[in-house]
Amino acid sequence: MGGEGAALGDQPMEKHSQSFFSADDANYLARAEAADRANEYLYRVLDIGQYMLQSGAEISRVEDSIRRLCTSFGAERTDVFTITSSIIVTIYAPQFGAVTQTRRVGGQQYDLHRLELLNQLSRRICTQYLSLEETEAALEEIRDTPQYPFGVQLLTYALISASFSLFFGGSAMDAVASGLIGVILRYLDRIIRRLEANAFLSALICSCLGGLLAAVSVRMGLGESVDMISIGNIMLLIPGIPLTNSLRDMFSGNTISGLLRFSEAILLALTIAFGFAVVAALM
Repeated sequence: MGGEGAALGDQPMEKHSQSFFSADDANYLARAEAADRANEYLYRVLDIGQYMLQSGAEISRVEDSIRRLCTSFGAERTDVFTITSSIIVTIYAPQFGAVTQTRRVGGQQYDLHRLELLNQLSRRICTQYLSLEETEAALEEIRDTPQYPFGVQLLTYALISASFSLFFGGSAMDAVASGLIGVILRYLDRIIRRLEANAFLSALICSCLGGLLAAVSVRMGLGESVDMISIGNIMLLIPGIPLTNSLRDMFSGNTISGLLRFSEAILLALTIAFGFAVVAALM
């Protein structure tokens, strides 16, 4: 009888536990859990979109990648709005409803190798349906991928400056002077990036210093033409990627983003010209 009493005593508690959550409550909890999971996935998708935009991707590439990634994670509808400094994404599925996140994007540092790695990761997610944990691990690996060594970057800056100086008619001495100034400008650019200075201020400082060093090198007999030396250094500063991406954005229908990038590229070019022109007028 004790066993029967225990069994009978358990029945009300069992009925009570079964009726503690109604069907609507259970559906609500499942929907909330799915929404939390969707927020986690969307956060990682925005990470990928942010890194792509900072690495030099055009707007259409970023939006298409985000749309495909969200679809692979289970979203039935994805709405993306991207400009040069912001990404807004809304996804929807019956399991979790509508989820929206926005991301402020700043501090662009063009890295086409990193962009290629992000493109490969996006394709892997869409074809292999990577889990959230696998996606986080792959993103961490891309973030830890080293850039070219600083010595290689210095050599590249010197070669670019010297090559363009020769290309536009400079002498061998002008090319050597331009290459040395290019190395100095790379050092200056590294310092400015650590200080996180404004891009226009960085362009103005580098252009003024480049023009000043070109004039000084000619007066010291290290070069023959200020213009031929300066033109090699100008090519280091010209915003070629933003200008190209702005045209691609406008051709693909992203007019607002294209105009923003085009305006920024033109203002940067004018700032660079102003810096060299001020030094030329004073010297």
